[in-house]
Amino acid sequence: MNELHVFLLLHGEAPKKLPNLAKYSFICATDGAYNFLKKNQITPDLITGDFDESFHISDEIEVIQTPNQDFTDFDKILQILFDKGYKNIDVFGASGKEQDHFLGNLHTAIYWKNNLNIKFIDNYGTYFLADNFTQISNCKGQIISLIPFPKATNISTKGLQYSLEKEDLIFGQRIGTRNIASENEVEIRFESGELFIFINHQNNKNE
Repeated sequence: MNELHVFLLLHGEAPKKLPNLAKYSFICATDGAYNFLKKNQITPDLITGDFDESFHISDEIEVIQTPNQDFTDFDKILQILFDKGYKNIDVFGASGKEQDHFLGNLHTAIYWKNNLNIKFIDNYGTYFLADNFTQISNCKGQIISLIPFPKATNISTKGLQYSLEKEDLIFGQRIGTRNIASENEVEIRFESGELFIFINHQNNKNE
């Protein structure tokens, strides 16, 4: 089951264009995002949340109420997916709207990094927590930003217009925003810390 992929929708900015859902083995959402799926005639496998709003959910959908306020809805649904044996999670709706939620979602991704492969996708691109060695393919001309959270050490890159060679990035001192992929294949290596990679899917000439 480890190779199966999950589509997870959170209650941030809704996708302007949905991916091909047929490639996903499991479709789920938090309760706040359920209305978007319903509006688009998508029947998820699972809905979770505290359900502080009243709405009808079809009996064919698994519903798990998660009232514990010590954890976010994102963290609680990741725990459920982990318990079900899923590891590869594509997360939509994690950015936009309240920005404290967005930062909290980055925190949650770090918390789960040893157990889940989480990729965030929004209307502007993708972002994810980097491995110590990360390769990105088919990205020439795209804007790529390297954001430490809060620090990543000895970073070296290959295939970016502005390269790094065993350099540190520290939030509040130096970060690596708005770089450009000069090659179709980009490689990023770092020694320690946490590093998010943001890939803007719009061609940089249109920025």
